[in-house]
Amino acid sequence: MAKKTFFVTGTDTGVGKTLVSAALLYAAKAAGLRTLAMKPVASGCERTVEGLRNEDALALQAAITESLPYDQINPVALEPAIAPHIAAVQAGKQLSAQRLIGLCRGLQMRPADIMLVEGAGGWRVPLNDRETYARVPQELGLPVIMVVPLQLGCINHALLTAEAIRADGLTVAGWVANRVVPEPMAVESENLQYLKMHMGAPLIGDLPWQTTPDAEALSKRLDVKGLFDF
Repeated sequence: MAKKTFFVTGTDTGVGKTLVSAALLYAAKAAGLRTLAMKPVASGCERTVEGLRNEDALALQAAITESLPYDQINPVALEPAIAPHIAAVQAGKQLSAQRLIGLCRGLQMRPADIMLVEGAGGWRVPLNDRETYARVPQELGLPVIMVVPLQLGCINHALLTAEAIRADGLTVAGWVANRVVPEPMAVESENLQYLKMHMGAPLIGDLPWQTTPDAEALSKRLDVKGLFDF
């Protein structure tokens, strides 16, 4: 059974959740830990001879130490690159928190030291008309790792996301500052310092912009000692 499982979320979509998740997995591997990961729901999948495939899920598959078939990493693959609940309706499928919780619990039964569950979009992304994705980590009782892009509005988005996570009864285990564009934001150091003072959780990584994303290289910039200690 996985000894520690974390849920990875972001303040929005396109903030680098997968890149950070893969970097965390490479960091765990470098520490001699066995790893698993899954992205239960992925929209924006491409048709291949093997079926629908999502580049984020494939990145997780490449980063984990344990061998897993694609369908266990990304059991719900949706083709349209739109909000998952809408993509599911278009595909004639119904998303539910209980199904995703069951899928996560199933993978948690595999032996590993660290398991990551990557969400979709931000904390309150809908699964259906009644449930948001937040219900999944909430029911599983997972500590949350937040990805915060250093861009205009990041303080408000980060603090509101952390507030929502805690209001749902969960812990922010740590957060990662990620640069998603080549140009640094105005007064970047001041914004970063404010977040460090007010997030109420450890900063486990301050990641630079990369022209070609390299999660393994970024893993060396993460401080996972306290996060992954047993």
